[in-house]
Amino acid sequence: MKPALDRRSLLQAGTLVLLLGRQHIARGATIVAVRIWPAPDYSRVTIESDGQLSTKQLFVANPPRLAVDIEGIDLNPALRELVAKVKPDDPYITGIRAGQNAPGVVRLVLDLKQAVLPQVFTLPPIAAYQHRLVFDLYPTQPVDPLEALIAERLRDSGASPAPGPAPAPLAADPLGDLIARQAQHAPARAASAPASSAPVLIAPGGQPSRATASNGSKPGASAASTDRLIIVALDPGHGGEDPGAIGPGGTREKDVVLQIAHRIRERINATTINGNPMRAFLTRDADFFVPLHVRVQKARRVQADLFVSIHADAFLTPSARGASVFALSQTGASSAAARWMANKENQADQIGGVNVKTQDQHLKRALLDMSTTAQINDSLRLGSAMIGEIGTVGHLHKRHVEQAGFAVLKAPDIPSVLVETAFISNPEEEAKLRSEDYQDQLADALLRGIQRYFAAHPPLARNRPL
Repeated sequence: MKPALDRRSLLQAGTLVLLLGRQHIARGATIVAVRIWPAPDYSRVTIESDGQLSTKQLFVANPPRLAVDIEGIDLNPALRELVAKVKPDDPYITGIRAGQNAPGVVRLVLDLKQAVLPQVFTLPPIAAYQHRLVFDLYPTQPVDPLEALIAERLRDSGASPAPGPAPAPLAADPLGDLIARQAQHAPARAASAPASSAPVLIAPGGQPSRATASNGSKPGASAASTDRLIIVALDPGHGGEDPGAIGPGGTREKDVVLQIAHRIRERINATTINGNPMRAFLTRDADFFVPLHVRVQKARRVQADLFVSIHADAFLTPSARGASVFALSQTGASSAAARWMANKENQADQIGGVNVKTQDQHLKRALLDMSTTAQINDSLRLGSAMIGEIGTVGHLHKRHVEQAGFAVLKAPDIPSVLVETAFISNPEEEAKLRSEDYQDQLADALLRGIQRYFAAHPPLARNRPL
């Protein structure tokens, strides 16, 4: 009788487990990870689960806080981890409170340091991620990147920046304005001079301004009395939710390319071209995600003279090695490998996580499809100058500039290249990428390539008096 009772007990227990399992499935998903990405541009909270989550949210302005009800789950240790993950220096989040608001409903309250424009959206599974629920917290008045760059330059030179107008939102980049500026500078591009909007000038008294005269000088200011700030946009690839490629030793692409970008920035900021100061602008200067079209938009907002996107290559086999330089192509990739690389890099938005509902798809597509032949030709010249210098410090995967449809290279008025610094999937090159010595050598080589380009194509050529 006892074995029968044991079997009966086991069957009853199994039935109970099945019933509980059905109830658990009916109630919703399981939280598998939570992450917070603080950054000057915006702060992101990510909740990853094994099923899609449904939410309702409410933003309260005074005091600023965002309340989000997540339906179909119960409060668990993973969600409680969010409370401890908030960093004191987070620009936007003071703290997070979590509680069981109702059966099957968890309420998260994000206490905020300032008013924000919140975006709450979901992302489908991709790569190593399952379903993601994302809260993006954007400032209501974002800092204008150009004003910040000029102010940084003025601080370094000992001048005091004059107060400027209220910054415009980063998203304000009208298509009509872009077309007008592209048409305005078309003759200069035909002459192989790198084009952008009116150059950034810094008068001796510390007042940042724009050149408005047809000869590129500000009325009342001579070329001798005004610095022409030469701006190089550095774009460390990936970031935040998107780690990029990961080497066999666990090195993440997003980390090493940011380190390299910081080293190049130091060198650029200490360099002048024909007596004019250079300044580096980073599309991201910390570990956070920036969509591809926003990287282009940021470079255009600071009116960059050049755009250099920095990456670390990866391939299916560990034997691939060497650095490569890519430019944009309007007519197809120059090789199957270049096409494969562009397709891989263009997936960054899906992995990093873009809220597609907030994007003006028509405008974004137009902005990224207006690259000119002159821009591509200038990009090829820049790439050739860089390859010649990179080859002096390491192995080259290809000795010529390759071309493909990289979304991040589609600024219509900025010579743009993408540099694959080495193969992070190769154990030897992964070790080099982690080495401070190699990072220094690579930063020196990239700076020399930029200088070689400007020596042949002076950035002031389009601003000389007629």
